Amino acid sequence: MKLKSYVSGALLGAIMSTTAFHGAFAADDTIKVGILHSLSGTMAISETTLKDAMLMLIEEQNKKGGVLGKKLEAVVVDPASDWPLFAEKARELIEKDKVSAVFGCWTSVSRKSVLPVFEELDNILFYPVQYEGEESQRNVFYTGAAPNQQAIPAVDYLAENEGVERWVLAGTDYVYPRTTNKILEAYLISKGVKPEDIMINYTPFGHSDWQTIVSDIKKFGSSGKKTAVVSTINGDANVPFYKELGNQGIKAEDIPVVAFSVGEEELAGIDTKPLVGHLAAWNYFQSVDNDANAEFIKTWQAYTKNDKRVTNDPMEAHYIGFNMWIKAIEKAGTTDPDKVIDAMVGVSVPNLSGGYSSMLPNHHITKPVLIGEIQDDGQFDIVYETPGLVVGDEWSDYLPDSKDLISDWRMPMNCGNFNVAVGKCGGKGS
Repeated sequence: MKLKSYVSGALLGAIMSTTAFHGAFAADDTIKVGILHSLSGTMAISETTLKDAMLMLIEEQNKKGGVLGKKLEAVVVDPASDWPLFAEKARELIEKDKVSAVFGCWTSVSRKSVLPVFEELDNILFYPVQYEGEESQRNVFYTGAAPNQQAIPAVDYLAENEGVERWVLAGTDYVYPRTTNKILEAYLISKGVKPEDIMINYTPFGHSDWQTIVSDIKKFGSSGKKTAVVSTINGDANVPFYKELGNQGIKAEDIPVVAFSVGEEELAGIDTKPLVGHLAAWNYFQSVDNDANAEFIKTWQAYTKNDKRVTNDPMEAHYIGFNMWIKAIEKAGTTDPDKVIDAMVGVSVPNLSGGYSSMLPNHHITKPVLIGEIQDDGQFDIVYETPGLVVGDEWSDYLPDSKDLISDWRMPMNCGNFNVAVGKCGGKGS
């Protein structure tokens, strides 16, 4: 039986602590860090901020003395929302630029594109975005949410607090929405929801004509049963989607939408009136009220020279992953990827939502789950938070092909998909 639980922040905070190195930089000797985020194309609306966040984190670390006496140097590339180009740019970063690790990707299709490159060239990818699970690769650290750290708690919240009985699973047509919705459909049916009370719809990236789909959603929600939309719509297609909800008079109190890819950055600079009252599920919101988050926001706005610049969940995931990487380098005494990968497991660093997040043997982390309600200023009122941190579950318990799988990248198992029913590893990764 797989471990799945809430973990107290106090326990995790005691796991380990290291001291930042404050020595002088070695002359002409830098540690190169790859940044692989779309700065153009449909995903630029979400990914450009992550590039900026990484540049800030690198600058701040250099102010502390870098790491191992060496300065960090960012190498930025633009894969331009072109999934095959992600693999080309990843190879370029590793082979040509000699980066020690890469922080990047947003969509799962971009991550799937680069996986063979990181395995072949034995480098490290830090992936900062919620995803569909069903994967554990030795060269990847998943600092975004697995389905049990976002999608399933969101559905539970809607069922328990909003009385939702009918479900629209609406997503962009690629691997993350399709796999997440496959898990959610199986989960809902296991909870007694009838198949006819589940509507599933997919649209291409950048989709703009939502009139017919929203009309179908409105009709589906008119049966007398409380209906909600669970949205895995990604990128700039969200803007016309919410606008059309408003055009057709669908209010949050009628058919609430809970989104997994709409955060503060996506809401910045758009008319939020049609979105007020709708929900998002993340592991961090800018509105989290604590000293660590206040300091992070202050540093971010000073770095960008813009006191209106927002923070968001994937930024926090990069914050966690970057600080874990620094600790693992100090622990290993080297940037050699193999040694850093081994050193990463067990590393614990503060998150911005409260407490510490730890890297697990399955290369996922512990995270709190938050549900936020969109406000008219583009921020979120946090209406729900898990009582502790949630252990990331890489293989879903609700799919027959993965319910018996676990991942543990420590020796002697060293396996991403070990089948506990037959006692055998299925091979590296998924």
